[in-house]
Amino acid sequence: MRLLLCCSELGLGHVSRLILLGKRLEQQGHELFFFSGGKAYELLEKEFKNVSRVTPISWYENAHGILTSASLLNMFLPLPLFNIEQSRLEIKNSNAYETIHRYYDLRKNIRNIAPDALIADGDINALRLAGKWKIPAIYVENMIRPGYGFSSLLSPGERFLERYYRVCKKIIIPDNPPPYTVSEYSIGDIAHMGIADRTEYVGTFLDIKPITGKQKHIFVPISGPVGTRSQLLKTLQPVLEKTKSKCIISLGTPNRRISTKIGNCELHTWLTPEERAEAMRNAKFVIFSGGHATCFETIKYGKPSICIPTQPEQLGNAAKLERMKCSLLAKNRKQLQKAVEKMETMLNSYTQNAEALSRFSGRYNGLDRAVEIVESVLGLGAFKV
Repeated sequence: MRLLLCCSELGLGHVSRLILLGKRLEQQGHELFFFSGGKAYELLEKEFKNVSRVTPISWYENAHGILTSASLLNMFLPLPLFNIEQSRLEIKNSNAYETIHRYYDLRKNIRNIAPDALIADGDINALRLAGKWKIPAIYVENMIRPGYGFSSLLSPGERFLERYYRVCKKIIIPDNPPPYTVSEYSIGDIAHMGIADRTEYVGTFLDIKPITGKQKHIFVPISGPVGTRSQLLKTLQPVLEKTKSKCIISLGTPNRRISTKIGNCELHTWLTPEERAEAMRNAKFVIFSGGHATCFETIKYGKPSICIPTQPEQLGNAAKLERMKCSLLAKNRKQLQKAVEKMETMLNSYTQNAEALSRFSGRYNGLDRAVEIVESVLGLGAFKV
């Protein structure tokens, strides 16, 4: 079967999932056509042959994270934005401009591809295309109706977009079923939205079989735009330099391999997947921003964490992990200092809770289930309960 797969560029969690799903569908013999923009396009192009670039859509974001007021203005108006990576002032197109151009980027190839189904990870434009061209659609997402930390001014826009969920044959949530859903505060009440009958919590797409390790150090994987990474390091470094524990910090700078040591902190510009897994496996606890994929990395290794969110979705994930007593939430340097002290004191208790969540999460194989759902929509098999 011919499948059209699209993903959002807002964070690399979307493209990471789509790559895993695409590899599995490719093994099943399906012909795949990928569409995305920005860094997501670059990553897809390294993994697959039929990859096309589309106009990316992004929030208005600087070194301090997503700016809600500026993002609201940017929905309809272009705004000046300083590009930190290239050290220059640019004009960011409005979201309306980006949305229109993205839709037509997708549409211009639709007749030639003639897909049997469309799979979108976080890309609502693709759902609009599916509805217009009567293509069976499958939506993959862990953020449907976010409320925790999001401005109420965004609610009308959320409600408008929800109509596109209703054109989907299935909605796949790559997270644990309730009550242990990490992204619960970003999903919202699916029954109230009228999509519960087509929505399924399948579990994470990562290999989540629990793996145990030692407690040698604090591990700090930093991710996000360059400005956000710099801001996180400024918050983290003064606190970690005061701890007696060894710290391993990955600065999340790809294509650079530089390491140094400052006090008890090892700083690495980049860690390979194997090095990252080793650092995670032998961590006492993990400090990170609260991204969905990294949440499940900590769960896989049964590690408690401290979250320093830089955007609302991460804040929601952090709040839920804190409610499950697997994590502590810190919003600034002072709170981080207190969180580190508390985690060192109560490490055994938080570790036991994280290990329990790991065992529960290990019951689900989200990737296998997602493939079954896709093939059922294609009429190639029956749903398994």
